[in-house]
Amino acid sequence: MIKEATFGAGCFWCVEACFMDLAGVISVTSGYTGGHTQNPTYKEVCEGTTGHAEVARIVFDDELISFDELLELFWFVHDPTQLNRQGNDIGTQYRSAIFYHDEIQKELAEKYKKQLTEEGVWADPIVTEITPIGDFYAAEDYHMNYFALNPENPYCQAVVRPKVEKFKKVFAEKLK
Repeated sequence: MIKEATFGAGCFWCVEACFMDLAGVISVTSGYTGGHTQNPTYKEVCEGTTGHAEVARIVFDDELISFDELLELFWFVHDPTQLNRQGNDIGTQYRSAIFYHDEIQKELAEKYKKQLTEEGVWADPIVTEITPIGDFYAAEDYHMNYFALNPENPYCQAVVRPKVEKFKKVFAEKLK
């Protein structure tokens, strides 16, 4: 069955680049959700006034990859203890968030977060928000497949590439 998952884990270029090569993932769309402005632009979201998070909407075949597996990868690709930031990317648009599409996703996300907290995986508390998906707005076209189309971009070289390489090494068996 085809399903959707929506994750905020910092810059959507990183999240998109990690998830798009997974077996069972049909598409990944960078976009914005969790805010109060209709049809926000990248500039508006970056100003921090719309309330939106940069997210990746993942369309997947749950017979090939489960939401639970996607959650495992979500927790891996970012630091869920950083409030409203990921590294040098600072602002509410970079918050750690799971925007669930149904009650099952909500329950799985809360269970996983609780388990990671109880196991003390991170020294600091997990600040990931778990909220229902609201309106989703696809980012501007130039953000789509950004890393693949702009590998020489300095941000991609310094931030995206190392994250993607580590992700692909650790989860090689899950790649297409």
